[in-house]
Amino acid sequence: MNAAGHPAAAKLPHAARVELLHLLVSPEHAYFGRPRDGAADVPTTDADEVEVVAGKGIVGDRFFGKAAHMDAAVTFLAVEAWEAVAADLRLGAVPDPLLARRNLVVRGLELDPLRGTDFLLETAAGSVLFHGGRPANPCAWMDRVVAPGAHRALRGRGGLRCTPLTSGRLSRGPATLRSSVPLDAARAGEAVLRRVPLQ
Repeated sequence: MNAAGHPAAAKLPHAARVELLHLLVSPEHAYFGRPRDGAADVPTTDADEVEVVAGKGIVGDRFFGKAAHMDAAVTFLAVEAWEAVAADLRLGAVPDPLLARRNLVVRGLELDPLRGTDFLLETAAGSVLFHGGRPANPCAWMDRVVAPGAHRALRGRGGLRCTPLTSGRLSRGPATLRSSVPLDAARAGEAVLRRVPLQ
């Protein structure tokens, strides 16, 4: 469905051109238990296209239809954040962003302003309306699978957990994100650390 035909489009005046780089689908968790025991060898697909179901997530993914993840069924990662971590740790080459285990890896998207808002992601295959939820905080596994210090470096830039509000298909490649708030692609890699005020 094009933007003009989507009922949410009229309420989302800000449009950002983004690039959907990776669509990760995995039926099982790779990181559980203790990092020193090593990650599980589980099937993982970097798909060209995925089917998203409202309230459930990505068909075939480990979070699909799980009650504990209904408000966080699809995870986003700004690849600029991943690149910034590689630069901070002086890794030379940027590690594979799929190691973060986020479903949608996007270039050109500032994620933090989308918390608590609805936004529409439009791709060549279709569009899906999402609700931005809580941050996708990094886990200690990052020190094991990326590099020592990656867990700390990813704090505040580990991604965003979202709920799909409509069903549709998404495809890799150029995309448009429509939101109710302005976004700044130049800030996509910045860490956003929220401090709890002292009482």
